[in-house]
Amino acid sequence: SECRWDGQFVLNCSFTGISTVPEDISQIAITADFSYNNIKTFLCSDGRNEEWMMKHLNMSNNLVSELTLTTCTNLPILETLNLNGNAIHTLTLDMPTPANGSKKYRTVDRLLPALKVLSVERNNLNTVPRGLGLLQSLQTVHMSSNAIQQIDPKDFQNCSQLKDIDLRNNKITKIHPDAFRDLNKLQVVMDLRENALTIPLPQILISLNFFQLEVYLSKNAW
Repeated sequence: SECRWDGQFVLNCSFTGISTVPEDISQIAITADFSYNNIKTFLCSDGRNEEWMMKHLNMSNNLVSELTLTTCTNLPILETLNLNGNAIHTLTLDMPTPANGSKKYRTVDRLLPALKVLSVERNNLNTVPRGLGLLQSLQTVHMSSNAIQQIDPKDFQNCSQLKDIDLRNNKITKIHPDAFRDLNKLQVVMDLRENALTIPLPQILISLNFFQLEVYLSKNAW
C-alpha cells in the first residue's frame, strides 16, 4: 500500500485515497493514522482476527456511517480512538439481551478494555451511543457537532471513570436530572454550549463536583 511505516511505532496512511484498511500493514504499530481517506468499514468490523498492538487509532474524516464496536476483540490495548468527521449515525457498543434470557447475545463483558478517549465529533449521531459504560477505562468522550437531542438517565450509566464530556453544538433540549449523578470522577470539563436548552439545570449541577469541574452552558436558548 501507499502507507508510510517507520519500521517500529508509527503507521501513516493519511491522505492516501484508500477505501479499505490495507491487509499488508504491520500489526505491531503503536500509532496508526488512516485519516482523510474514503474508508467505509472500521478496522475491526471486516472480519480480521489478528491481534493489534495499537494504542492510538485515527480514522477521522472518512466515510464510516454505521459502526459496531462489539467486534473489537483484537484491539486489547487501544487507548485513543478518533472517529471525528465521518457520517456515523449509528454507533453500537452493546448487544440487546433477548427477552427469553438467552446468554448467546448478552452484552460484551470487556469491550476495548484500555480505551480512555473516544472522539466522535462532527458526525450524525442523534442520541448518545448506548453502552458507554462497557468501556471500563473511558475517561474522555467528545461528541460535539452532532444532532443529539436529549440526555437520558442511562446514557452515562456505569461510566465511573469519566472525567471529561464534550456535548457542545448539538440539539439538546432536555437532560434528565439523574443523567450525570454517578459520574463521581468528572473533574475536567462538562461542555454543553451551543445547544437548545431552555430551562436552568440546578438539579444536575448540584450533583457535580464544582470544586474541580468547569461547566460551560453559554449559547443556549434560555
